[in-house]
Amino acid sequence: MTPACDVPLAEHCTLMVGGPARYFWRAGSDASLIEALQWAGNHDVGVHILGGGSNVVFADEGFDGLVIQVNIRGVAFTPGEGGVTHLAAGAGEPWDPIVAESVDRGLAGLECLSGIPGLVGGTPVQNVGAYGQDVSATIAHVAVVDRHSLERLSLSNGACRFGYRTSRFKREDREQFVVTGVEFVLAPGAPTLTYADVAAHFETRGERAPSLADVRQAVLGIRRQKGMVIEATAPAIRSVGSFFVNPVVSRTQFVRLARVHPQMPHYPAGADAVKIPAAWLIERAGFPKGTRRGPVGISSQQAQALLNLGGATAMDVVQLAADIKRAVRNAFGISIVPEPVFVGFGASLAFEELFETDSSGE
Repeated sequence: MTPACDVPLAEHCTLMVGGPARYFWRAGSDASLIEALQWAGNHDVGVHILGGGSNVVFADEGFDGLVIQVNIRGVAFTPGEGGVTHLAAGAGEPWDPIVAESVDRGLAGLECLSGIPGLVGGTPVQNVGAYGQDVSATIAHVAVVDRHSLERLSLSNGACRFGYRTSRFKREDREQFVVTGVEFVLAPGAPTLTYADVAAHFETRGERAPSLADVRQAVLGIRRQKGMVIEATAPAIRSVGSFFVNPVVSRTQFVRLARVHPQMPHYPAGADAVKIPAAWLIERAGFPKGTRRGPVGISSQQAQALLNLGGATAMDVVQLAADIKRAVRNAFGISIVPEPVFVGFGASLAFEELFETDSSGE
């Protein structure tokens, strides 16, 4: 194995910021991935696993180790018992074409996840979700390579320890496993219409029984209106999509906030929890859509999207995000959490503030 050297990481992420990787390797198979991990161990260098780069912020200093881009391909739809279909996809497969083909086959469960950028391998890590669906609802198994033992394993849904926009791969075992493939179990059925924006789209048109294809197109339209579809002509091509996770607070805290902010939008998130849109909090904390700060800013379509307007550094993005977080905490007592992965960053006041939690731990 001979990795490439000094590869600009800005070219491998949608935000288009970051310095070089000291070493870079594209793994097209499990064997190639294992070889790369062995090489890193033999040369005593750190490893970062990269997918499509749609949910990562690289530091301006780059990464002083080996970046392994997982490019394992392959898609198979296999009929199973009881009318279900098993969908197996390599970690390096682009996500949205997988959703499109599932919908074309009349299989429900992924239609509301249309238009989300990135690769299949990132979906279980983040427990990717949108508009009333999460991948954890349809994932059966996740194929992984253990970074330490170099074993190939298959983890069941329960073993992945999924949570809201998270999993064991993002939390306690973020340095343990590399996702190489995902198996979903899908079945024919009606589309999910639980999210307000999607339901309203069809209500205003008087459509009471939209198809899976109808819902996919509606979701793509809604995301496009918010600038959240990465297209060559859209500014979202230089962002990570939603920068902050929608916060989930206790019902007691929400009731207290609602007395002061009766128009605050909210959604149930369990028996005693409420989810509040981060975009609403951000705008009302003094950072409206279209805010600009030199080479960085907030999308004119969606307050959740921070943009590289051209020539931005990673620290430009981090400083804006830290200021937004501080403003939301001061206005509402809620500490919003960044969604992307941050790679190569050293200590700085802005970076540390970005990951602070408030005294309530929320």
